[in-house]
Amino acid sequence: MDAKNQRWRGKVGNVRQIGGIETSILDNGTGKGVRIANIDTGAGFRYQLVLDRAMDISSAQFAGHGLSWISHVGITPPAPFTTDGIDWLSTFGGGLLTTCGLSHVGGPENDAQGKRGLHGRISNNPAEIIAIKQPDIQTGDLEMHITGLIRECSVFGPNLLLKRTISGILGQPYLKISDEVTNISNVEAPHMLLYHVNFGWPLVDEGTQILWNGTWEERNGDPKNRIFNKDNDFKSCPAPMQEHSGFGEDVAFIKPTPESDDRCRAGLFNPSLGFAFRMTFDSKQLPWLINWQHWGENEYVTALEPGTNPPNGQAQAREDGTLILLKPGEKRQYELVFDILTNKKKIQSFVDNNK
Repeated sequence: MDAKNQRWRGKVGNVRQIGGIETSILDNGTGKGVRIANIDTGAGFRYQLVLDRAMDISSAQFAGHGLSWISHVGITPPAPFTTDGIDWLSTFGGGLLTTCGLSHVGGPENDAQGKRGLHGRISNNPAEIIAIKQPDIQTGDLEMHITGLIRECSVFGPNLLLKRTISGILGQPYLKISDEVTNISNVEAPHMLLYHVNFGWPLVDEGTQILWNGTWEERNGDPKNRIFNKDNDFKSCPAPMQEHSGFGEDVAFIKPTPESDDRCRAGLFNPSLGFAFRMTFDSKQLPWLINWQHWGENEYVTALEPGTNPPNGQAQAREDGTLILLKPGEKRQYELVFDILTNKKKIQSFVDNNK
């Protein structure tokens, strides 16, 4: 960050007056005993990590406006053995990010390779925090990060290790997720990963623009789907819909189109708030993007979900030859960046590229 933009120079002695990383433990409600980290970028962008839930991101705000959707469930302790059927939903707090995988993404299934519940196990495992770096305004080293290890392990496998670093720079409204997945077993291991990124009110409101670019199809291939059909403006958020009560939802599977820098970008823009929320990812790492729309009353949410595969499950990916099989010791790297756009020209460019 340029010195001229460091408005605190000569006026602040303690970095916590501006921002940084603060860890704590919740002491009430369903999340009692859960470790969290509150991160303040010092640029109006704040977010909360749930360290006991794969370092996933719960609440997030910019300039006092909420960005993420929080489910009725909210924050709960890890439940690593909640792997039957759709039990995953009983611990799905929503939040800005819920990680799905690491070996299965999709509905529950049971085959010769084992039994797998909805969206896998990783989000129900706590992180072992191995590093926290605070920004230092005295030396001018403004980078901050927190790193943890999350394991999806079982005797005889799969044994996958997620090394996750979430970082930022003091004074800039963005965060970067850097993930490394390693097969730490002595046999080949299946691998699937989906970043379930959930947006809520007031960022999501009637007229908010859902921004992505790519070829798409409705999840079940239905050209007359009530949301994802060519005659419907499915990139503008509607009012709450009775049809989306309970399990009502509609989903599109997208093959995102990279921009000139070989990166894909997607996000939301609510004109009434004056800023856009953008995420950037590499389609070589994450070749799929899912748009989940669930407009139920008091369950009003849309998600944009980069992933290695569409959420059709490990069995289907194995059958169609798209399942990643990691050799012992093999690693995969992933990077996902979230940032806030406030400059009108940059917002317009983002909108124009993703209509």
